[in-house]
Amino acid sequence: MTLSYPGRIFLLLMAATFGGYLLTSAVMILIAALLPLSRADAVIVSALLSFAIYTAAIIWVFAVKNAKRAWFGLLGMSVIVGGLGLLLTEWLR
Repeated sequence: MTLSYPGRIFLLLMAATFGGYLLTSAVMILIAALLPLSRADAVIVSALLSFAIYTAAIIWVFAVKNAKRAWFGLLGMSVIVGGLGLLLTEWLR
């Protein structure tokens, strides 16, 4: 199935918006779990880094130019990084 140009751009835009947000949240969890700071300071540092992470995710989505690969890449990395972050959060608690 071949998508039209507006359809492909719409799917890439949705992947960049929602998938990028999901990946950014997962990376924030991981960074906050790994930093050897107080919990509040680790959350603030990870929140500040989230702007760069979200921007990189958006750039990556539009560099791929394949909506299926963009969605699977973002969702796969979100599950892996988020799961690792949650495991480390529970383990280091």
